[in-house]
Amino acid sequence: MRIHIIPIGEVNRGILHLIGRSVEEAFHEETLNVIIQNNAIELPTEAYNSLRHQYVSEALLNKVAEYAAKTEKETGEPCIVLGVADVDIYAPGMNFIFGEAQCPGKAAVISLFRLKPEFYGEKPNKHLLIERAIKEAIHEIGHALGLKHCKNPHCVMYFSLHIGITDRKTPKFCGDCRKKLKILFP
Repeated sequence: MRIHIIPIGEVNRGILHLIGRSVEEAFHEETLNVIIQNNAIELPTEAYNSLRHQYVSEALLNKVAEYAAKTEKETGEPCIVLGVADVDIYAPGMNFIFGEAQCPGKAAVISLFRLKPEFYGEKPNKHLLIERAIKEAIHEIGHALGLKHCKNPHCVMYFSLHIGITDRKTPKFCGDCRKKLKILFP
């Protein structure tokens, strides 16, 4: 299976490559290959909520799912597509989210917007941004593979209610989640 990473709107390509490399390392036992797409998905204008100044994540996820279906049809290979945006996103009933995925499914999306230290009034820190983005990317791909949230606060599959939780967890699967992945990829 391949994991395709594609920007949604304008996203720093260097960040996509760093995410891709770490995602490939995280799933090395499952031999999931990562491909960074050269093209981009346009931000759907209908996804923008002008009252909230945010994009509803479901609309972005739907665009990524369409791209995944098209990619599978063209290549004849199963895939998961991770869309990476740099806009503020939310899901109904939530103030914001860092990402969303079909669980299980073919599509996942993360946003870099609230992963940036400067969003919280701190100095820009590319290393910290990349670390957070990697955790969220692995987390959402885990969902697309069928993993649910984990109770272990250090597991990458732990739910991130706020950025402090993202910072506390690791980019790795705990033993229980790794076992679940081995069942999926014997």
